Order: sequence, then C-alpha cells, then structure tokens
Amino acid sequence: MTDLKLIAFDAEDLAVFSANLQDAVVRAADMTYLKAEKRFVAVANRFDWEASVASGGKALTRRRCGLRFERVLGAKVSGFQPGNSDAVLSLLSIAFDETAAPGGTLTLTFSGNAAIRLEVECVEGEMKDLGAAWQTQSLPEHDNGPKAGT
Repeated sequence: MTDLKLIAFDAEDLAVFSANLQDAVVRAADMTYLKAEKRFVAVANRFDWEASVASGGKALTRRRCGLRFERVLGAKVSGFQPGNSDAVLSLLSIAFDETAAPGGTLTLTFSGNAAIRLEVECVEGEMKDLGAAWQTQSLPEHDNGPKAGT
C-alpha cells in the first residue's frame, strides 16, 4: 500500500482528511501549536479504513501519520491538558466553520468531549503518512458499533 499524502485548501478537502483520520489515536504530547510560525502540528496513529474496507475487514492496520495546519492565528483546547504525555485521544472528526472568508475555525473533535479549535486565516493543511505501518488486533468501535461501511 502506498503512503497517503493529502493537502487541504477548503472544507471539502478537510472532509477527506476527516474520513482518513477518523479513529486516529494521538498522544496529547504529540500535538503542538507553534505560535511564532502560525502552525499546528500533530503525529497520530491512524486506522487505515481504506485497507480494511478493501480487504473485507480482514486488514486491521494502523499507520504513523503527520498532520499540519498553516496560517493558524490561535489555538484553544478543551477536555484535556496539552502536553500531557499520558493522555491519549481518539480523533472523531475535523471540521471547518468559515466566519470571515476565507478565515474561520478548524475544529478537531476527539472522544471524551475533548476538542482543539484553531482560528485560521484560511484552510491550508497537509496530511502525510510517515511510512511506519503495523497490524492491530482491534477494529475501532463507537457506541453504535464499528464504523459504518465496514
């Protein structure tokens, strides 16, 4: 399987990020807002839903993935302590709410009522697999069972 490399410049692109990053697990310590650089970065272990669907649910794989957003004016977190090396979050979705075109708020929503809200000048992001991939024993589940379509 080839490494995934995506860029985002609008809400539709972010929907693709969100679908590919659903159920990614990330340590709070592996996310940071670099104020001077106007950049937010994170490294996560994403569940490879595409491989799972293609294999009929037999391939349960996680991949190391980098995520970055540029032109970030501010960041707010709720539901967890930033930099806490023990906190592990499960990403549910990424969404964009345009407030003053082309700017707005990017929201990363995690399980357990945790979230990160990024105030951005515009949508400018990159998602990139970092090469490492491994088999996992469990399929991510939600309150209503496994993700729809699998």
